[in-house]
Amino acid sequence: MDKIADIWDSVPRGAQWALGAIGALYAASWATTLLYFAMDTFLLSGTNLRKYGKKGTWAVVTGASDGLGKEFATQLASKGFNLVLVSRTQSKLDTLAKELEAKYAGVQTKTLAMDFSQDKDADYDRLAQLIKGLDVGILINNVGQSHSIPVPFLETAREELQNIVTINCLGTLKVTQVVAPLLVQRKKGLILTMGSFAGVTPTPYLATYSGSKAFLQHWNSAMAEELKSQGVDAHLVVSYLVTTAMSKIRRTSLLIPNPKQFVRAALGKIGLGAGELFPYTYTPWWSHSAFKFVVDNTVGMYSSISVWFNLRMHVDIRQRALKKAAREAKKA
Repeated sequence: MDKIADIWDSVPRGAQWALGAIGALYAASWATTLLYFAMDTFLLSGTNLRKYGKKGTWAVVTGASDGLGKEFATQLASKGFNLVLVSRTQSKLDTLAKELEAKYAGVQTKTLAMDFSQDKDADYDRLAQLIKGLDVGILINNVGQSHSIPVPFLETAREELQNIVTINCLGTLKVTQVVAPLLVQRKKGLILTMGSFAGVTPTPYLATYSGSKAFLQHWNSAMAEELKSQGVDAHLVVSYLVTTAMSKIRRTSLLIPNPKQFVRAALGKIGLGAGELFPYTYTPWWSHSAFKFVVDNTVGMYSSISVWFNLRMHVDIRQRALKKAAREAKKA
């Protein structure tokens, strides 16, 4: 300590003042960042959904029959929004539509069975006809696909690779091109697109999925800036793990909410994104946000340490999945 004091004393007084001022500015900046993060995560509410439409306004939800999509549809219906439900299986869509109309008086639904992996122009034309003339105020881009289990990129089945890119990227873009003009026409609207930690941190053994979500991250930030002046808000919703069929996780924990909890947070925190690396992005679930904030401000989401950690984690997940499959094959 004495040596440090001696070195400091040898520094010219003017330089000491300059270094002290820089340190104070850095500390103030860090304190401000921490304050904004805490307020966004724990205290503030986001944009009220009524900004985008009153009861009876329509919302389009893709991937609507299961998981987060089903929960988005349910919670929007509870707030009086009519629903256009888009997913692959007509029977599931019919069941959900009946449930929502029975539970929420006055809510109307329309359904469209559509396999996004097929990338058929006719399907997007049918969607355009279905929503023609409707007062559409909200689009939830939820449809997506990940890998069946973590897998090295060079061992990824060609069909799986094709489906992930087609569904996550082309499907989201083409639906948005169909729906967004209606939002622009009415000069107000909301587009929420589901992102992922895998889109923020490069994720080995989920390379194609990770790349598809990173694509959506940049696409959304660029598109949101284009649409802002036309009254349309577009945000990417970042999530870690949620108890859905895609994640294959059944039990909630401190870091893993269920769909109901996550969607309630997503609809309640619209537009809040203090500390996010990308504009028009927010991480609504509090523990996901806290986890991301800590990593961002220590090793960094883009760092080689984060990528290495993701590699080790997904190698372990793959090994356990393969062992489980082997055990089940022996029982069959």
